[in-house]
Formats: sequence, C-alpha cells, structure tokens
Amino acid sequence: MWFPRHHRPFPAVLLLVGFVLAVEVSPARGEGLRLRDVCRLKGQEVNTLQGLGLVVGLRGTGDADAKPTARALSRMMQLMGGQMSTDPRGQLMLEDVEDARNVALVFVSARIPPVGAQQGDRLDLVVNAISAKSLEGGYLMLTPLLGPRADNPTVYAVAEGPLRISENGSATTATVHQGAKMEANVMAPFHRDGKLTLIIDRDIADFDTSQRIEEAINSLPDFSFGGGSEGFSPGMAGSRSEPSARAIDQLHIEVQIPEVYRDNPIMFVSGMMAAPISLPSKSNRVVINEREGVVVIGEDVEIAPALITHQNLRIEAKGEAGLVPLDQMGRPGSNAKLKALADALNALDVPAADLIAIIKALKRKGDLYGEVIFQ
Repeated sequence: MWFPRHHRPFPAVLLLVGFVLAVEVSPARGEGLRLRDVCRLKGQEVNTLQGLGLVVGLRGTGDADAKPTARALSRMMQLMGGQMSTDPRGQLMLEDVEDARNVALVFVSARIPPVGAQQGDRLDLVVNAISAKSLEGGYLMLTPLLGPRADNPTVYAVAEGPLRISENGSATTATVHQGAKMEANVMAPFHRDGKLTLIIDRDIADFDTSQRIEEAINSLPDFSFGGGSEGFSPGMAGSRSEPSARAIDQLHIEVQIPEVYRDNPIMFVSGMMAAPISLPSKSNRVVINEREGVVVIGEDVEIAPALITHQNLRIEAKGEAGLVPLDQMGRPGSNAKLKALADALNALDVPAADLIAIIKALKRKGDLYGEVIFQ
C-alpha cells in the first residue's frame, strides 16, 4: 500500500498496521478460505422499509409554509380525534396548522437484515428532513412503514421515538434506536424447487472464480446427515448423493439440493458453505481512492518499459534492472513492477495525486498490465 507523505505522520503505527494486515489476510489465500467467505445465498440480502412521517417538538426549525406538512398534520390530528375545520366540500382547512414551525415532514427508513425479521422485532430507524432546518430535539410520531414497492400497501412495521442527531453529522438527518416495531413477518427464503443460488462477491466475481466454485461443490466427497459446520462428513456405503452445481455466469452458481437433504436444507447449506475453496490471486489489481489519496498496488502489477517525466525528474522503468535514471539505461529486460515505480516516486516526495495521474496515463497508453479500480 502506498501512502502520500502528508498521510504518514506516524511511521511506527503504519508499520504495525501493515503487520496486522499480513497476519489477517494471508490465511485467506491458503486452506482457511471457505465458500461462505466468497459468496452468499440468493434471498439473504438486506431489504428496506420506508415511510413518510411527521416529527414534532422542534424548536422553530420545522417546515416553513409547507402545505404538504400542514395537510399531513391536519389528517393526523383528525384521525386522532382532533376537531379540524372543513370547507363545504368536506376538505380539511389548513389555516389552523399552516403556521406551525415545530413540525417537519420527514422520510423514514429501516433496514431488515439478510436473515429477515419476525413480528415484534425491533429495528433502527434513519430519519431525513425534507425542508426542515434541523431535527434536533424532535420526536417521530407514529409512522407506518411500507416495503420498497409503492404499489404494495402492506404495513410491515410502525415507527416512532425520539430523534438522535450525530455530533458530526447533518442536523437534518437523525436516527431512532430500535424505533421500528415489526408488524408482519419478512422471510428470507434461500431455496426454491429444490434449488438454491449462490451469488459471488462482486469484487472477485469472474469466469475463473465461478468455475472454481462449481468444481469445488461438485467435488464434495460422499456425505450424509451430520456434516455440521466443519463440512460434509463421509457417508455410509451406498449413500452417495452428489450436489449438482452449475455456473450460470461470472456472478451466479445454481446448486441442486441432494435428495437426502431435501427435508433438511439447512444442514446441506451449512456443510456446503464450510467447504474449502481455492481462488486465483488478485494481486494484479490497483485500487485507487482519489478522495483520500490512497493507492493499493498488487504485487503482480507490471508496466512496460517506459520513460516517465515529472517536473524536473526523469525515471525509466526497464524491467529486471528496475527503475534507473535515464543516463543508466541498459538493455531492456522483463517488465518492471508498478510497486517499484511507486516506491521510487514516494522516495522523491511525489504527491499521491501525481502518482495517480501517472498510473492513469500508463493505463491509458496501454503500458500498465493489470486492473485499475477507482473508488
């Protein structure tokens, strides 16, 4: 990992971080990598509930001259038994509440975890103002939460509670700890018609990875009930029942649940997801975070022999000889490593922005052999 000079005030701390990363990451490329580390089951994903609510109790920082807020407040007061004025057509009159400054119309959302949620469960809320100046000190009135589809009127949860503003966050965004109470079950089904689908982590998804996962599942040994979290255990003679996995594309693997596990798919999934997997190295990638000025360079990223000039510096990448001044050029060898170029530029106090610009130029010219990912 390459850090710009202004991001490295404490070298000892960075050295310790690098050591910890080496300890934690290295097992992932060995025998410790399991199927559950690189993919998930389709159906096991986060879902969002949403609703439109009212926040009261503000200190004059609510919506100003907002008719939608006045209509919502009038309607809520009417439903709660309040005496509201109506016109000859029976429509609510807004004069009584349109000058309220302590009320705000807000968007409310809650995230259901990948495992789903049951009636009575509590979820955290995120509340965002529409036009209020600040939500500090507010209280969210009882708000129904619907699913992501606007055409489905089902109320999955109700939300209310005092708002909390983050010290370093925006005053128009707040949270309510466990402010949503589930009113309906939201299941997270992971199989259908005896099949399940694995979704590979997008950061490593490619044809090679999907093929390796398919082969790993199809090569599982004989197994029977009792595989548990450590993988499948040897089954009894004549009890072989192979899972059938098929790579659909770079991202999806379809798996047929073996007949012996049709009535107990949980045990099959537990054993399958604990199966060891060996994946190709991703050390030919460069990940760049331009906003933070951080560049992460894989060990195998190479660059073609090239002359690089930066202000009054002239550096040549020339393969086995590494990076040498122009007056020491020799016969070209194999390609140079991008990491060596970054180290040389870093030693010369070249800013991170300039390193990123050089990497972009090398990639655009076709002289950088590897994948460049911008965050």
